Amino acid sequence: MAKEQNASVNRASRTATILAVTQTLIALNNGVEMPAIGLGVFQTPPAETTAAVQEALRVGYRLIDTAAAYANEREVGEGIRRAGVARDEVFIETKVWISDYGYEATLHAFEKSAGKLGLEYIDLFILHQALPSAFERSLDAYRALQTLLADGKVRAVGVSNFMPDHLERLLAAATVVPAVNQVELHPYFQQPALQRKNAEHGILTQAWSPIGGITSYRGGDRRTFDDPTLVQMANKYGKSPAQIMLRWHLQKGRSAIPKSTRPARIAENFDVFGFELSSEELAAIDALETGVRGGPEPEIITLEAFGRDIPEA
Repeated sequence: MAKEQNASVNRASRTATILAVTQTLIALNNGVEMPAIGLGVFQTPPAETTAAVQEALRVGYRLIDTAAAYANEREVGEGIRRAGVARDEVFIETKVWISDYGYEATLHAFEKSAGKLGLEYIDLFILHQALPSAFERSLDAYRALQTLLADGKVRAVGVSNFMPDHLERLLAAATVVPAVNQVELHPYFQQPALQRKNAEHGILTQAWSPIGGITSYRGGDRRTFDDPTLVQMANKYGKSPAQIMLRWHLQKGRSAIPKSTRPARIAENFDVFGFELSSEELAAIDALETGVRGGPEPEIITLEAFGRDIPEA
């Protein structure tokens, strides 16, 4: 009995630690809770990934997002181990690349990702893209995700870069509604119709490039970081434009996964819980929408153009 009571106290203590650190947990449509703010590692070189993940977990992050196609899952796993944070306190999400779509191939994709991460289970397993030119392969891949969920190998399943028509086709065949749809979303590209579709089905919208980094490295003539509206708010609150954008996501009920390898920036991106934007300020950020996508158009994704081999674990 004493051992059971101690275990209960320890679990409660760990939960309290997570709540204290992250401030905001979001309940997914299957009841699983995930932190709202996480570290993304898209385009993070493998040689820098372990240190970035370790630093993020030291600062207080408890959500890490990676993908098979990023070629840094192994280093993410190493960063988790080096950080020494208990496995059940870290929420890990990774993605299946289109080359591994198909029922059996996607089941094996889980084994490859879990092996590289060094994990027995994955918290959120995601289809990285819709494959419009061969959508049946997307459906077969999602069936595999449902099997992994039923078998307890993943705690939740989701999709990424699925547009409203892709979601409708998926939902017509699926038995499990995706918990998350991870999409490009920042003040200059907000995809309101897609957000409404996600909300209609109880799917959490998770933002990649949440602070508009893509507006910097894609060579556009407008950068979110320099936007006068965001700079003015940043000056008012003594924050950076990036922190203002992340606070906007939080107050809109979204998850966001900013990326950085710099310790100071990793810490800054997590320091977004001690202030609140007004409804007028949220509306002013909403009004920055341009409708211009920075990433690839989802309809152009094909195996011929974007297929790549995903190595074994």
